[in-house]
Amino acid sequence: MKTPLIKHIWQQIREPLDGWLMLFLGLIFAVSMVLLYSANNQSFDKVDNKLIYTAMALAVMWVIARMRPQSVMNFAPPIYVLGVLLLIAVHFKGITVNGSTRWLSMGITRIQPSEILKIALPMMLAWFFQKYELSLRWWHYLIAAAIMLVPVGLVLKQPDLGTALLITAAGFFVLFFAGLPWKVILAGAVMAAASLPVVWNHLHDYQRKRVLTLIDPTTDPLGTGYHIIQSMIAIGSGGPWGKGWLNGTQTHLDYIPERTTDFIFAVYSEEFGLAGNAVLLVLYLLILSRAMMITASAQTLYGRLMAGSITMSFFVYAFVNMGMVSGILPVVGVPLPFMSYGGTATVTLFIGMGMLMGISNLRR
Repeated sequence: MKTPLIKHIWQQIREPLDGWLMLFLGLIFAVSMVLLYSANNQSFDKVDNKLIYTAMALAVMWVIARMRPQSVMNFAPPIYVLGVLLLIAVHFKGITVNGSTRWLSMGITRIQPSEILKIALPMMLAWFFQKYELSLRWWHYLIAAAIMLVPVGLVLKQPDLGTALLITAAGFFVLFFAGLPWKVILAGAVMAAASLPVVWNHLHDYQRKRVLTLIDPTTDPLGTGYHIIQSMIAIGSGGPWGKGWLNGTQTHLDYIPERTTDFIFAVYSEEFGLAGNAVLLVLYLLILSRAMMITASAQTLYGRLMAGSITMSFFVYAFVNMGMVSGILPVVGVPLPFMSYGGTATVTLFIGMGMLMGISNLRR
């Protein structure tokens, strides 16, 4: 009697989940646990916290994966409005860390509302285009741009240029997959390039220094160039095979800053080398490949727009983090997906995976 019951329960748990995505995510999660233990000086405190956050995120992912995408779509406007209101609350009641006000205290923990907008904004835009699918006009794209600029402007005020760019990218991908004409994209690119001098004048001093440091980090080796120099030393010293788990000198002598969050890739590269990097890249590419397959087979406009945005945003997160740590992009404070320590970011990423699974389940 017990065996059929256990099989039935297991079937109910497994049914909404995409087997391939779960396999690839499980492998990356295992790597991240091993790496986080080393990056945190062989302490289990952050490992335990990440386990708790991941368990919560998996539960939320499972619930969302069981829901029909059209049902999830109905939550887009209230979630978007809630996210914007939380960003406004950050402006008045936010917690300031290292000169940036990005967090809200929720009693037992704190959240970063801008992370919510990484999902809420593309949801809202996909809902908007689904609603006007049969009557799209050029001015609908202007309204969509306005929907996008509201949270982006609030995040820039924190200031958090990195997250603002990621939210902008997530919104842009929805516009792109919704059929934004190429001539508009090219015109926007030309206008963006022409506005660079104006943008430069409005950047904060630390943001300008990050861009200048990218060109030559040795101009300020103990200041703005320190992060890049130390991470590049760690990556280079890893060599083809790495120094071995727990043997990273740059890591354990505290040369790598933010080594459990934004610069965890430097820790990984030092300890596991080029071979380890190749394995991690393959895992990321497998997730992207599976996500692109789900996007291509989506049954509705909303599903196609959301899946496409989630897929391309995931690519941008990984590319920007690795490029930042490797010294080919400015330091903008972007975590490495599923590897870096962080509660809100972990939950947001798994919510995106749950949406992909829900879109995939619609084909069954």
